[in-house]
Amino acid sequence: MEFIKYDVEGMVGIITIDRPKAMNALNSDVLKELGSAVDAVDLDAVRVLIITGGGEKSFVAGADIGEMKDLSKSEGEEFGKRGNDVFRKIETLPIPVIAAVNGYALGGGCELSMACDIRLCSENALFGQPETGLGITPGFGGTQRLSRIVGVGIAKELIYGAANIKADEAFRIGLVNHVYPAEELMDNAKKLANKIANNAPIAVRNAKKAINDGIDQPMDEAIVTEEKLFGDCFETHDQAEGMGAFIEKRKEKTFTNS
Repeated sequence: MEFIKYDVEGMVGIITIDRPKAMNALNSDVLKELGSAVDAVDLDAVRVLIITGGGEKSFVAGADIGEMKDLSKSEGEEFGKRGNDVFRKIETLPIPVIAAVNGYALGGGCELSMACDIRLCSENALFGQPETGLGITPGFGGTQRLSRIVGVGIAKELIYGAANIKADEAFRIGLVNHVYPAEELMDNAKKLANKIANNAPIAVRNAKKAINDGIDQPMDEAIVTEEKLFGDCFETHDQAEGMGAFIEKRKEKTFTNS
């Protein structure tokens, strides 16, 4: 791949978007490679995925305006679908995905971070949906995910006003979980990833599915979704191991996702 790097450290996969000359902006080639990288994650070996940007200034500066400038209506819709398909693939990946936002996360970059389960950022991070200032709307899920994460009123203010916000404000409104000095971001992302990876993967994956599937369901339906995924954990090695370790008062646990 030209623009995507993929590394595995133990049970943690790390995807790095590396297009430094364009501040890691998303064009069709980057989106294609990103989708292929996600497809290639070995879900039997990798329990948590981290997505970050190459360099020190940018996570993803946005979608590639040079590519978008002369698109027709139908081509614009197709480009939006291309991004949405990849981001939805990330959002519905069975394992948790952590965005380590190391700088600019504007437009498609902000949208990519929101497709991840958890967002951590550096103190120099900058978030925003600047599309209305460019004559378009967010097209990779920004109008949908931002309102679900921070609330409709704040999302409308940010999107209508094409406003950029710094890391501290992103934390205040709940867009990110934690803010770290730039040099500590990846260490903390890996620390969290390993903490999650050491828990029973069958339970973590079912918890992700329960949250994602249930969030838009009426409560009576959502709790049924939870009940089924809760029940699905029983009669598994991981459930027997986790509860057995608790009863036996041993710290060592061997979880196998089975």
